[in-house]
Amino acid sequence: MTPHHTFVTYEDFGATGDGVSDDLPAICAAHEHANSHGLPVKTRPDAIYHLGNRALTAVIATDTDWNTSRFTIDDSEVTGKVEDHRASLFAVRSLLEPIELSLDRLTRDQRQVDARPAHDCHVLVESDDKRLFIRRGLNQNNGVPQTDCFILRRDGSIEGDIDWEYTNFSRLEACPIDEQALVLQGGIFTTFANRMEQPMGYNYWARNIDITRSNTEVNGLTHYVVGETAVGHPYRGFLNAHQCANITFRNCFATPHKIYSTIGAAGKPVNMGSYDLHANNVVNFHMQNCRMHHICDRTHWGVIATNFCKNILLEDCTLSRMDTHMGVSGSYTIRRCDLGHMGLNAIGRGLLTVEDSTLHGNALISFRNDYGSTWEGDLVIRNCRWTPACGETHWPRLIQTRNDGRHDFGYACSMPQEITIDGLVVDDSNHPEDYTGLYLFSDPDETQGYDDIPQTVERPFPYAPCQRVRIRQLTTASGKKPHVSPNPALAQGIEVIEEN
Repeated sequence: MTPHHTFVTYEDFGATGDGVSDDLPAICAAHEHANSHGLPVKTRPDAIYHLGNRALTAVIATDTDWNTSRFTIDDSEVTGKVEDHRASLFAVRSLLEPIELSLDRLTRDQRQVDARPAHDCHVLVESDDKRLFIRRGLNQNNGVPQTDCFILRRDGSIEGDIDWEYTNFSRLEACPIDEQALVLQGGIFTTFANRMEQPMGYNYWARNIDITRSNTEVNGLTHYVVGETAVGHPYRGFLNAHQCANITFRNCFATPHKIYSTIGAAGKPVNMGSYDLHANNVVNFHMQNCRMHHICDRTHWGVIATNFCKNILLEDCTLSRMDTHMGVSGSYTIRRCDLGHMGLNAIGRGLLTVEDSTLHGNALISFRNDYGSTWEGDLVIRNCRWTPACGETHWPRLIQTRNDGRHDFGYACSMPQEITIDGLVVDDSNHPEDYTGLYLFSDPDETQGYDDIPQTVERPFPYAPCQRVRIRQLTTASGKKPHVSPNPALAQGIEVIEEN
């Protein structure tokens, strides 16, 4: 490398960019040098960097401009065995050391603590005293430790609603937030999909970009997936952000993965979720103008999943779905988006807002039944359009919930307390012959396939119904007025207010 360089290139460290040679060792060395000298990295626009099969991870801690460079990831093992399919290819990391932090306790919605960290930091806490999100169904499990993430400011103030009560911590990690944003720009990545055969259980692949540095933006990255066959195992997420804050994916192109099945925890076949975008324990997660093709292709899985996030915002995105598996709190906003066959899924609490968007799922919003169909807070639907089931013949349920009160999810479950519909057009023109109009709510007691216990048995974990629905403008292509629910008790218990 010559002294006049103000940036680092992969070629400085021996990369060829010919699409054949394994360039990952040179890429790792280039980023290591850039990190130690505080220099950005820029790639050759016409290069094709092959990332090989070795268990190496390039650590990125400075701005990186991949512009129109192409990257090949061959997971097919046709040209050689992947050494470690769980290893990431790139890891976006902070060079700041974790902070020693002491907290005595936390209470729900607490806004201030006595601690005064040297840096604003992302804090992750867990308590083994209680297990939550005790999943029901084919992927049933014993839940996860109670967990929260939040931003702790230097003055002791908290950003990110605390969801649970803590009197002690089995895990407490504080990672400083870099003041300057790190930007990954461009890059065209192609993954030749894995062909792993494993009839039982999940065996997730990484071979991805792993992000744990707060204040990071990925702008203009493209990821293609090719070469999928009749067999394969799922991916965790090509862009995978976790345990950090202030993350933005902007102008990115994602590819959904083919649906494969396995034998799940209940001993029965179950589809495996495979993701191109993933976020866990992120405070302030923003996606803007991210897109994919064929959002109503039911042979491919929904493109994104999140868990334990605080404050999610999607703007101007075109995706096959948006999902919050094990909860989001604070604000969950979908704005000017187009969501496909797997629709909009939610679990959590706070304010859920869907505005100026077009949705194509079986339900306008599905509250995940495997986690209790719970949303603690309000829902606002504003100026939206919904084509149920991507236009296939369907009797639409606007809000999908299932919870018969027999399963302990680790927390009390409820429908949204108040729902406001302020402008919604429903294209229900393709409906069954006996159709009498859409339902605002599904029947939460509909057969769930979990067991054959009669509906008359005791329900020790009651499911709190919605209190009221305010409708300012809801029009249907069929011209038929909506019903509240096929469940008579639920229909009688919810106040529906139609406003001019």
